[in-house]
Amino acid sequence: MRLVVDLNKCQGYAQCAFLAPDVFAMHGEESLVYNPHAPEEQRERLARAVAACPVQAITADGLDDSRDGGEASDAR
Repeated sequence: MRLVVDLNKCQGYAQCAFLAPDVFAMHGEESLVYNPHAPEEQRERLARAVAACPVQAITADGLDDSRDGGEASDAR
């Protein structure tokens, strides 16, 4: 899973850092640092962090991939 944060949009609300502290952290009061290649076990926390961003600065490629695959497997 690959994360991208638009740092021009990010306003430093830090909702992501509260919800997924193993992936996002605030450096100082307004500077966000993050792991762009988040581990799979952080998927649920990342989904919450992406949804909670007030300015929608976070995108996660592959966030829904395994969920779609899991539903297809369950349907069999």
